[in-house]
Amino acid sequence: MRRVFIFLFFSSFILFTSCSDQIPEWKAASAARDYYELLAQGDAVRFLEHKAGIDTLAADYGEQLLAAVRQYQRDIQQKHGGLQQVRVSDEHYVHDGEQCRDTALQTTYAFLILCYADSTEEEVMVPMVERDGEWLMK
Repeated sequence: MRRVFIFLFFSSFILFTSCSDQIPEWKAASAARDYYELLAQGDAVRFLEHKAGIDTLAADYGEQLLAAVRQYQRDIQQKHGGLQQVRVSDEHYVHDGEQCRDTALQTTYAFLILCYADSTEEEVMVPMVERDGEWLMK
């Protein structure tokens, strides 16, 4: 009986961990982390390429948005010495006990921990939307 219990426990664990990549919230949080890592690397243009609807914006609005992102990067550098690491929060798909996904709108909220060079951390919520199988920032 003990062997059966151990087998069931480990097989459940393996099944859960192998499927965790497939959970939409995990995919969205992982994508958001990747996009913010582009920001940490100083690549504001590639960061914005992962914003939903960026290709349909008027050119002047797109330039304003790029200027705002670059200002955000300068602020981070000035206030914190830069962004060193981006982690997915432990609460990346459930926040305060509530599900953070709207299946009808195909959106979810990714919770990231931004780790700055001055050793401070900040949790940010990034709204994400799924378009053609890819998670983009809303």
